[in-house]
Amino acid sequence: MTPFYKILLTSLVLLLSTGYTYAQETKDGLDWYTDITQIAKISKETNKPVFGFFTGSDWCGWCHKLEADVISKPGFKAWAKKNVILMELDFPRMKQLPEQLAQQNGSLQQFFHVQGYPTVWIFNITQDSATRFNIIPKGSLGYPAGHPGKEETAFIHTADSILHRKVELAKH
Repeated sequence: MTPFYKILLTSLVLLLSTGYTYAQETKDGLDWYTDITQIAKISKETNKPVFGFFTGSDWCGWCHKLEADVISKPGFKAWAKKNVILMELDFPRMKQLPEQLAQQNGSLQQFFHVQGYPTVWIFNITQDSATRFNIIPKGSLGYPAGHPGKEETAFIHTADSILHRKVELAKH
């Protein structure tokens, strides 16, 4: 077991102001959220993990390819609606995000050690206070290379294996 997974139940403090309101955008029939506070609330209400999509929406070619080959497909949409809460963590180059959103996304990028795009992390989350979150990573995935014409099926298969993984909590 890697040291990363030995610290599964950890607190993540994000710099969120009380004036920040969540955003929800429906794209291709899927609800995508951007605010971690709203994500934690919905995750608790639905008992579903979070599908965190780290993307460069206005510059990342592989992110666009993942969206076209997987995320926009009917099978993925049905899978996502049934299994996860969708969160977009954007790192654009040509548009500016609100400061609190950029800080939140940067904090999560550091927490998950994201170094390239697209990266997807599936994780459980609870909220202890206004700015403290407990995150339990389940696993990560990216573009399903090596599966020409079967990207959607390969991606869903990998995501399902992550969802059904038993995650051991470190004993202290």
